[in-house]
Amino acid sequence: MNKSTLALAVAVGVLAQQASAAGFIEDSKATLGLRTFYINTDNRDSDTKAAKAPSKIEETGQGFQLNFTSGFTQGTVGFGIDAIGQYGVKLDSSPEKHGNLSGTASGGTVFPSQGNEAVNDFASLGLTGKVKVSQTVLKVGTLQPNNPVIKYNDGRMLAQTFTGGELVSNEIKDLTLTAGEINEAKGRNSSNDEGLSIAGANAGSNYDAGKFSNKFYYAGADYKITKDLTASYYYGELKDFYSQNFLGLVHNWSIGPGVLKSDLRYYRSRDNGSNGNDKNFFTTGYYPDNTPLANTTKGKVDNNLYSYLALYSVEGHTFGAGYQYSNGESDFPWLNQGDGSSNSTITDMQIQKFARAGERTWQARYAYDFAKVGVPGLTAGIIYLRGNNIDTAGKVGSTQTLTGGYGTTEWERDLTLAYVVPQGPLKNLGVAWKNAMWRNDIPGQRDQDENRVIVSYSIPLL
Repeated sequence: MNKSTLALAVAVGVLAQQASAAGFIEDSKATLGLRTFYINTDNRDSDTKAAKAPSKIEETGQGFQLNFTSGFTQGTVGFGIDAIGQYGVKLDSSPEKHGNLSGTASGGTVFPSQGNEAVNDFASLGLTGKVKVSQTVLKVGTLQPNNPVIKYNDGRMLAQTFTGGELVSNEIKDLTLTAGEINEAKGRNSSNDEGLSIAGANAGSNYDAGKFSNKFYYAGADYKITKDLTASYYYGELKDFYSQNFLGLVHNWSIGPGVLKSDLRYYRSRDNGSNGNDKNFFTTGYYPDNTPLANTTKGKVDNNLYSYLALYSVEGHTFGAGYQYSNGESDFPWLNQGDGSSNSTITDMQIQKFARAGERTWQARYAYDFAKVGVPGLTAGIIYLRGNNIDTAGKVGSTQTLTGGYGTTEWERDLTLAYVVPQGPLKNLGVAWKNAMWRNDIPGQRDQDENRVIVSYSIPLL
């Protein structure tokens, strides 16, 4: 019995308890989200640096997302059901600007592909059955988890979803326990549920050529030691690819008129199953001891990631600085099917992740909330990151080269300007502009300039 069937079974249980369904109905919520999404990516430099990358990607689409969240039926055991329906319509695209010119990937930048062209529209429906006992909730079906070892992506017209089960318990004061199993992922540009993978094995979301797994396990605990200090531990394991341990500490400290937030994170990632001995399951990184030379870019998972981010907020201003060190032969691993993904590092940016083997990244950021000067809903921000000491090997043109050490660098600058109408008949109407610039001297990678314009509107239905 798959997870969708279980979700429907729980829904039947809900209907069977209509006599005590007051909480199910009264606590239900439904919203319709509309998102117009435009993206323009300029891949710079000559085609010889990355021959498969098109010089320009440009698409526009209209997305609709219907979210329904029920309450729970009354009684010792409460039942409920959630649903998410998504529908995307192509407004503008072309084979040259779709981002899948070869036609081998499952989709382009925003839409699924039919050959090397974007489809006209696509849709999906996800159902989640849920059961509540005391302060413990079990969900089975469509999930959008967000924790240190698994995080869904919402960076395009529609959102990524996963299929599986998750248990969250708050029985003990100040302690949240989480455990789950994920079997499939539905990409932000897809209507289909597919297997799970990592960089180096996913074949750029080519599900016929890549290697995938149907088992990702995770469990963790968040403990609030004091009102200002929270400690976290999580474990994640993608069968046949990697296992990962996470330790985190977040502290808020009132200093003068503002608050200093300190965020300390550590990840330990190692190979699991086939990743340790089968080259088809290898991930990306830098393996100088491998022979022949062509194999230096792929191998088993071996990474330790350390990071610290400090944010000081005062009178609408937020000043930030951080540092991250990716140590080991492999790049930092996370669930990545090749069709758009997110992770919970402090360096997951608009274009890049800054978590390559050996990479040391520092960052500075600033944000301002204009509500402090009488313009509620208007926000702006800038982030700059620079990574060096990247260990990598690759080709420049037809010449095989080895690079590494402080001479291999990348940097990214992200700008964001957003406005959300705070009240009145157009309340919740939002407009955002995101601009990013990425420069690098990594073999095989082209510099990028990217603009995104997003118009969103959320309509409460229940």
